[in-house]
Amino acid sequence: MKPTITIIRKAAPAIGVVAAILLYLGTTVPGYAQQQPPASPSPADLEKHRTTPSGQYEPSLDKLGEKPPERAEPTAPTLTKAEFEQASRIYFERCAGCHGVLRKGATGKALTPDLTRKAGYEYLRDFISYGSPAGMPNWGTSGELSKGEVDLMARYLLNEPAQPPEFGLKEMKENWKVIIPVAQRPKRKMNNLDIDNLFSVTLRDSGEIALISGATKKIEHIIKTGYAVHISRVSASGRYLFTVGRDAKVNLIDLWMDPPQTVAEIKTGAEARSVETSKFKGFEDKYAIAGTYWPPQYVIMDGATLEPLKIVSTRGMTVDTQEFHPEPRVAAIVASHHNPEFVVNVKETGQILLVNYRDIKNLKVTVIPAERFLHDGGFDKTRRYFLVAANARHRIAIVDTKEGRLVDVIGSGGQTPHPGRGANFVHPKYGPVWGTSHLGSETISFIGTDPVKNKQHAWKVVQTVDGQGGGSLFIKTHPQSENLYIDTPLHPDAEVSSSVAVFKIKDLAKEEPEFTVLPIGQWSGISEGQRRVVQGEYNKDGTEIWFSVWNSKVQESAIVVVDDKTLKLKSVIRDKRLVTPTGKFNVYNTRNDIY
Repeated sequence: MKPTITIIRKAAPAIGVVAAILLYLGTTVPGYAQQQPPASPSPADLEKHRTTPSGQYEPSLDKLGEKPPERAEPTAPTLTKAEFEQASRIYFERCAGCHGVLRKGATGKALTPDLTRKAGYEYLRDFISYGSPAGMPNWGTSGELSKGEVDLMARYLLNEPAQPPEFGLKEMKENWKVIIPVAQRPKRKMNNLDIDNLFSVTLRDSGEIALISGATKKIEHIIKTGYAVHISRVSASGRYLFTVGRDAKVNLIDLWMDPPQTVAEIKTGAEARSVETSKFKGFEDKYAIAGTYWPPQYVIMDGATLEPLKIVSTRGMTVDTQEFHPEPRVAAIVASHHNPEFVVNVKETGQILLVNYRDIKNLKVTVIPAERFLHDGGFDKTRRYFLVAANARHRIAIVDTKEGRLVDVIGSGGQTPHPGRGANFVHPKYGPVWGTSHLGSETISFIGTDPVKNKQHAWKVVQTVDGQGGGSLFIKTHPQSENLYIDTPLHPDAEVSSSVAVFKIKDLAKEEPEFTVLPIGQWSGISEGQRRVVQGEYNKDGTEIWFSVWNSKVQESAIVVVDDKTLKLKSVIRDKRLVTPTGKFNVYNTRNDIY
């Protein structure tokens, strides 16, 4: 085993990844039944439609995968019905997360025919195959898409986009299931699991999560979920685990049962990223909320059964130009600890919604204009202030969840911030700070978060340092740790993407702090694949940090456990059931917003 490698200051080339979520999307989209396409609208109807605000985006009148090939523009390649359905599925699973379901662009660029036809087939084919330094993944050369699929997608992008279906209360209730009624669930914990030190691990390509013991490092249970679970969240009591797949399926898992199992489930739309539960005193475990990318909306549900109670659309005006947007997707959602509210981030309009659940029949929503393209973020160490990345604008919005107001919107100090939940620690010079890494540059930024004792540093980027390079998705530390970890799974260099950089927090007082590189991919013992290393997650005590070694579905993956004090390899979890492990969520840390 090679020793760890210390690198001084100089960073590897950045890649500017503006398509981060692409690698996190699923590979199946259930629920699109084939039907006969509707008749084409008359010219008069089309002209009337263009006079309305919604006419700006000119939606297709067909559902996803149902658009007949003969309706393609004359300048676009003809696709058979089967080819169109296949390409629509690939686009929805791999591309819509950044480029939008309607291909109007968001974090990624717009891919509407007026733009793609100017670029041409060969440009599109090569761009899909090789990617770009600006952040487009190399779908072809990485093997994620075959040569034939790359050809298909280049031709598909020259055609008009399809329109996916809406999804309302009727559709939700049709697939809502209470598998085990509340009255039939145990009154006390029935298993011997140390639930607080349990990890919920996303098995991206198998549509499952693995519950892994933090003590034994063994898989305790595998549970079927929605496809490519984006996050796991834990109820305030610690009893219930919520997962949301990118196919918008929400699972409610009772951790008290022996074994833990799904007790209710619901599909809230066609594509989703967020789920959360109520945490304010007196409302613990009472409600859950899920936000969807499509349709653009959120739904408040009963916390014990997932019964849909209130659906709210997020379509509306952007905060900057005050123009109507047809596809403002719901990104991160967090639960306030200071008010009975969910903090809902609406990506394309740039609005942060404080949704008060005290009376959901007469719902009160505070609309905070922040910045467009909101994505992910987390609380400061006091859990009062919420910091969220507007990644395509390279900015951070800060909200006071106690007073219900916008504190500020500031530059992030780098290109395309992607903090995950961020990292809180006490900086040796600047006091309490929250940190973010960046997709598009090697920059790691630290923002002061103490407006009382360190007012002069509050809500400013007080320091930036360089890591290994661009392509970072997550930054991580723990209140008991003296280290700060930064992954780079989307960097094009295999050596960089299979390792992590570690800064000693005390060294951040230096003008040019050094970092240590941990060869996580090498430590895993796996020799095949690119071995992308992603998302560090601490155990409950903060004594060890877990990293996913993420290969393709047909290759071996693993989880590597590092001793936080010594930065030495502690354990490797290798199991054939670990199919593309990505996100890992420690129950205690997730429940208490410790990061």
